[in-house]
Amino acid sequence: MTYDDLRRGRHSAPNQTYYVTIVTAGRLRHFADFDIARAAIIEMRRLSDHRILDSFAWVLMPDHLHWLFQLLESQDLATAVKTFKARSARTISRKLGRRGALWQPGYYDHAVRRDEDLLAIARYIVANPLRAGLVESLGDYPLWDAIWL
Repeated sequence: MTYDDLRRGRHSAPNQTYYVTIVTAGRLRHFADFDIARAAIIEMRRLSDHRILDSFAWVLMPDHLHWLFQLLESQDLATAVKTFKARSARTISRKLGRRGALWQPGYYDHAVRRDEDLLAIARYIVANPLRAGLVESLGDYPLWDAIWL
């Protein structure tokens, strides 16, 4: 079954909160380079600036992104993710002087239910570098943000 088959019939809802994971093509560790990571973060913030979504928490790992956000009025999840992936890929590919895909096709998403604790999800997201053994203290990892922490 292809990724498109899995997404067929699914829809997103404005004002819905999502937990999304996006992975680099070939799981290449592009974001181990701080300047490359910063370019991705700028594109994430641009979606907030353009009122596509409100970002609650994120962590940019060396080869993937975990992101908790709420879509705003009349926005579509697939379009928001596609916009981020396209803009970040264009900027980062230019910086790296390379061609080809930056991101794997598709993404994982979880529509957060009303009874789920957003703060707990945010803590889980930002603790990823600790669980992965990248740092001993969250304060030592610069590529994360959360509105509550």
